[in-house]
Amino acid sequence: MNSSIHFQLALFLIVLLILAVPLGSYIATVMSGEGNLATRLLRPVEKLIYRVCGVDPETEMGWKSYAFGLILFNLLGVLAVYALQRLQGMLPLNPQGMAAISPDSSFNTAISFVTNTNWQGYTPEAAMSYLTQMLGLAVQNFLSAATGLAVVVALIRGFARHSVSTIGNIWVDMTRSVLYILMPLAFVIALVFMGQGVIQNFDSYKTVTLSEPLTYTQPKVDAAGAPILDANGVAVQETLTTTTQTLPMGPVASQEAIKMVGTNGGGFFNANSAHPYENPTPLSNFVQIIAIFLIPAALCLTFGKMVGDIRQGWAVLAAMTILFVVMAYCTNAAEMAGNPALNGMGIDQATQVSVGNFAQAGGNMEGKETRFGLVATSIFATVTTAASCGAVNGMLDSFTALGGMIPMWLIQLGEVVFGGVGSGLYGMLIFAILAVFIAGLMIGRTPEYLGKKIEAFDMKMVSISILIGPFLVLVGTAVSVIVADGKAGILNPNSHGFTEVLYAFSSAVNNNGSAFAGLTSNTPFYNIMLAIAMWFGRFLVIVPVLAIAGSLARKKRLATTLGSLPTHGPLFVTLLIGSVIIVGALTYIPALALGPVVEHLMLYSGH
Repeated sequence: MNSSIHFQLALFLIVLLILAVPLGSYIATVMSGEGNLATRLLRPVEKLIYRVCGVDPETEMGWKSYAFGLILFNLLGVLAVYALQRLQGMLPLNPQGMAAISPDSSFNTAISFVTNTNWQGYTPEAAMSYLTQMLGLAVQNFLSAATGLAVVVALIRGFARHSVSTIGNIWVDMTRSVLYILMPLAFVIALVFMGQGVIQNFDSYKTVTLSEPLTYTQPKVDAAGAPILDANGVAVQETLTTTTQTLPMGPVASQEAIKMVGTNGGGFFNANSAHPYENPTPLSNFVQIIAIFLIPAALCLTFGKMVGDIRQGWAVLAAMTILFVVMAYCTNAAEMAGNPALNGMGIDQATQVSVGNFAQAGGNMEGKETRFGLVATSIFATVTTAASCGAVNGMLDSFTALGGMIPMWLIQLGEVVFGGVGSGLYGMLIFAILAVFIAGLMIGRTPEYLGKKIEAFDMKMVSISILIGPFLVLVGTAVSVIVADGKAGILNPNSHGFTEVLYAFSSAVNNNGSAFAGLTSNTPFYNIMLAIAMWFGRFLVIVPVLAIAGSLARKKRLATTLGSLPTHGPLFVTLLIGSVIIVGALTYIPALALGPVVEHLMLYSGH
């Protein structure tokens, strides 16, 4: 185990905690409608938005009205992003003359960005105009993150209130989330990124001269673009030499900031955060992983403050942190072990190579940027899949079998280990309700959490929100490896190809958006299948969560007695971690056994 992992993880968690504590208090103040410097400065803008939209900020909603407004708003977002893609060839801010996106790809992308997934089956720099990127994708990065924030705040109100029928106003919660939280954070982080060299412009793409000519070989094609075959039916190869390269431009820093702070993950470039224009330095890499976890970590403390017991927030944060640290170490260990198939080629994967004053770790460096190294890439992969972000700074498909399995399992857990903006905390609170229910059954006592009795309706909603994800993932994967259109997109054979399909549906359903690669997903079959998975994976969880919020808000608060289960100590943290792992293990172990586990065993057996 490289000692660098200890230092980098410790530094990351310390900085995260220092920033999350004040931010958590700030979010609680803003979402409760209390005054502070930011609200005093921006309150006129907030009031103007309500006036233009015809919203009465004093009117609150029951959970059904709240859910209806939220879903309707997101449906309108799908239509807007779809229209922008289909019409982009006729719209401005398109210096490269990008043509309209195909209907199936536009449908997939629209749902992807509205659901905070940011799955990208296309190559952004070759497909999307600046206007589409900014007005369509970046706007949805703000609004999808605000949707998650609004839902978790509504659930927190359900715990904090009693004997009422309302959980807030969806339009007020969305407005405050964007205006007071997401926009200021994105603005500051964008400035930091520009200072590190992330580009921000509206220039046309630049053609530059290479320092030396590049010679490469590719299949020769006819006028129609079809491969030319020789007498034996083998594709004829042609050798070409180029002396120039086209460098894509664009307003990247602004998109990169909300991509991270909103746990969205969609890259301005196809290489995502491995691209030097998106993530040029080790410091920008560190800022990116901090930005991903910042709001999810702060929301735990927001939760504690809003329910009137900060210890509750620390307990949830502790459970998330323990799970994250264990998974980060496991991912790093798997990558440090290297690929045994390379040992017979005389490649030394154990020796550390000194570069100046730094030591570059050995291990499996395939698919990783040397400017970040193995440890930083392993931590990034764990962060981005523990959160519902999906940004990547390395190729997950090139990870070892177990190194790639751990990020996928973090997604499959429902991304509750910090998770996405809002979605991580409300997912973990669902598991907290499940944990106290199990504890109540064990001691023969009616379960309660934060003074609210957990009853049959609540557990039905908890069951739906937990089980809908695995159902969509496993059914979608099964269909895709059976039907011809699904199998046609699988480029790698056997267990690795199965893992790529399983990862794609795990990522889509749980709104992560990262891809294992190796799967040709920009086809009508996968565009439609994954779009369905993303939409229902998002909103078939949100609706039960809001139903629970409404149910809890109507209940009276019970007095704490000697028989009440403390939900702020080590015992509850252990119970919460156990509930998350057991549900995830029981649900996905059979599928994982067919994919990465089999691949790992075959690799080490020499097959």
